[in-house]
Amino acid sequence: MNIKDTIISLCEANGASGNEIPAAELALSMLKKYCGDAEIVNGNVIGSFGVHKEGLPEIVLDAHIDQVGFIVTHITDEGFIKVGNLGGIDRRLLPAQPVTVHGKSDIKGVICSVPPHLISGENGVLSIDEVSVDTGYSKEELEKIVSPGDSITFDVRCRQLAGHCITGGAMDDRCGVAAILYALELIGNSETAYNVSVIFSTQEELGERGAKIGAFRLDPDYAIAVDVSFAYAVGEDEQKCGKLGKGPMIGISPCLDRKMSFDIIAAAEKNDIPYQREVMSGMTSTNADRYSVNREGAKASTVSIPLRNMHTPVEVIDLRDVDYTARLIAEFIKGAQS
Repeated sequence: MNIKDTIISLCEANGASGNEIPAAELALSMLKKYCGDAEIVNGNVIGSFGVHKEGLPEIVLDAHIDQVGFIVTHITDEGFIKVGNLGGIDRRLLPAQPVTVHGKSDIKGVICSVPPHLISGENGVLSIDEVSVDTGYSKEELEKIVSPGDSITFDVRCRQLAGHCITGGAMDDRCGVAAILYALELIGNSETAYNVSVIFSTQEELGERGAKIGAFRLDPDYAIAVDVSFAYAVGEDEQKCGKLGKGPMIGISPCLDRKMSFDIIAAAEKNDIPYQREVMSGMTSTNADRYSVNREGAKASTVSIPLRNMHTPVEVIDLRDVDYTARLIAEFIKGAQS
């Protein structure tokens, strides 16, 4: 499996929260190589890996398939599209961003930007109600293609940066999807300490909704949420961030299973896999929060890929971290912590 190509393919498929179908169908085609029974259930991509054996605990590997974006609210008389946000958009960077409107057909647009010559006084950050998308169409032309409720995503392609880094949109959390796929390839036909299920879940950016119903369906004993977390960049608090290229960030939190977190750390150390600790004082804001309180509760942990510029069109990851994440998951599943 080529990690870079897999990530780029996943990231360039559209799938804003609530309209993940194109990205989910691509992920499903990839998962079927490892999980023959994989299917889409209520939007979630779900599959069983290998032969499930009597007496082994059940573990689910979760990564969310949705990305942040926008939803069309209405079209103005002047032909501009007004929007609401899907997930936590960084509104500071919105003016002049290219976008794709997913109507009856995909059309290109740009978020309007007022020239500095026409601004008097302070120009604050746009509220979401002030955001308008310009497609060049009139209202009458737009209404033949676009309807309220259609989704909009940033129009962005992945690019290679120096070294092992790539940038693009939807790295959160398509790189997590890629890490799970690669972990399954690494496990192959090896004996495992768990019966393994996989879910690429919907609507994480809207409150982990896909994981909530997925957790109820699968009812696992253990769960690993493979997501992204903050990588250090200039001006940030170094103590609260991971570092690119230094390995996955293993979560330690009062709402995660402490023994499981330290077993994952033990697997990393036993196999010389670089890792970082991510200490959280409360909820993790990942799908692990849903699994830990599902039915009677699952033992849950997080393994996160460091990422810069979260929820923007220029998210940055180091491909080595995806590789390390996959290797760590594979070794843990095989029981390497013991």
